[in-house]
Amino acid sequence: MAEFGLLNWAIVIAYLCGTVAIGLFASRGVTSASDFQLGSRNMPWWALGISVVATYVSALSFLGAPAWAYSDGMAALAIHMNYPLVVFAVVTVLLPFFYNSGAPSIYEYLEHRFGVATRSVLALIFMFSQVITSASIVVAASVVTTFITGIDVHTSILIITALVLGYTMVGGLEAVIWTDVLQASILFAGAAVVLWNLLHGPIPLGDALHQLRAAGKLEALNTHLDFTIAPTVWAGVGAMTLYHITVYGANQMMVQRALAAKTIGDAKKSYLTMGYAGFVIYFTFFLIGALLYVHFRGVPFRQPNEIILVYAQSLQIPGLMGLLAAAILSATMSALSASFNSLATTSVADFYQRFFNRTGTDRQYLWASRAFTLMWGVISLPISYAFVGSGGSILERLTEVGSFFVGAQLATFGLGAFSKHTTQEGLLIGIAASFSTLAVVVYGFPPLGLAAIHVAWPWYVVIGGGANIAVTLLASLILRGRQGEWHEYSVPGQRLRFAREGLPEKQDGWYVVPGKVDGPVWGLLVWFGLIVLFLTFFQTLG
Repeated sequence: MAEFGLLNWAIVIAYLCGTVAIGLFASRGVTSASDFQLGSRNMPWWALGISVVATYVSALSFLGAPAWAYSDGMAALAIHMNYPLVVFAVVTVLLPFFYNSGAPSIYEYLEHRFGVATRSVLALIFMFSQVITSASIVVAASVVTTFITGIDVHTSILIITALVLGYTMVGGLEAVIWTDVLQASILFAGAAVVLWNLLHGPIPLGDALHQLRAAGKLEALNTHLDFTIAPTVWAGVGAMTLYHITVYGANQMMVQRALAAKTIGDAKKSYLTMGYAGFVIYFTFFLIGALLYVHFRGVPFRQPNEIILVYAQSLQIPGLMGLLAAAILSATMSALSASFNSLATTSVADFYQRFFNRTGTDRQYLWASRAFTLMWGVISLPISYAFVGSGGSILERLTEVGSFFVGAQLATFGLGAFSKHTTQEGLLIGIAASFSTLAVVVYGFPPLGLAAIHVAWPWYVVIGGGANIAVTLLASLILRGRQGEWHEYSVPGQRLRFAREGLPEKQDGWYVVPGKVDGPVWGLLVWFGLIVLFLTFFQTLG
């Protein structure tokens, strides 16, 4: 603790006090479950947009992305070049369904489209995968506190979880969003300081790029059609686009921010923030990792996620370690608070209120939301401890684990939006087939002599989702036959309903009906083209 220094401690403590103050201030307006789950629904779109960015760009990115680039070079960036395509699909197709429902949970849409069983199954899949995500996020932050302060990693996990639970239970989603704004500012300030020093260090940028090119670390667009390698263009633009559509469009934690917007235009603008900013952010993180590879001459690290911290410590800039500690703590607390809030919202809206207390009061649902927030925080602790000591980039490990779940999730929402003949019975069979097929591919099935097939984890979403769609459609046709009309909650069904009832397709200049593309959303396709051109040029440098 003494080595950390008074100035560094002052920075961290000031940040923690600011976070707690925001949580307490936000709590004044929380008088109902709706306030807890969606806030006042009067927050500015830019705050919601920063929250969308900060929730996904967590400490996993701050620590894991440089570690990943240190190992694989700029090729790893291909996994994160697809955000314009992702946001284009989400705001055009999925977001209008969820926003128009007015419900706090996106899984209510599935009940309208298929039935209560589908809603419950997908909500359970979300909760199972999200609590694992929560655990890995807090472990990423514990790397920082242990490295910098010497606090035992298990104690660090307990302290961080307790702090996040405190302000999330009190302030709800509004506290989450406004602390996200503070936390994102600190996170990007920390990254900027590190990048500035790398660019102005003893090795000129031109020489650094030359060394990276010689080491094969500068190739950002790996066009080899090799399904055993994760960071390729085909995996990034194909498989990982589907993966991130699930993260941003079929994930309660992310969509909940858009549902808190006062208009659908604000909801879409909040998502456009990530569509335009996502690549720039991840390019910065991966460039830091590549430049660190040059700085440390490619020497392997026992714990790769500490690379950026080792470099910052070597700079000996007063207050820098405190800023980085605050940055990584802020990123962690941002993602963790969003995770706990979405888990509590799903628990109350999709289970407690749906099955156990349909006629409860707002006050009962509010206290239930707080109780479930605490419950999920406690459940995440032993899972966090299990993550301690895991090797490699924690960002890559988390994304790999998440790939097991996204195929079934995306296929379910996709079939709901675009399939005419899918039924609930067929869909449930398809979901089971999705997990079974993926398990056999990844682990094999020795009783039948089936060996595992070596395939990179980005393609899990294609395998799982493809199996889900194929089996669902076949089972639906066998069990119920062809359906005569489009369901009201499909994209064609919604457009037919709007036309039949003479409903306005736009609200304040933004499309309310699913399947219609707004002007600013078209710009995302142009932005994606510019990203491809930039990366094509970038990998020729040096």
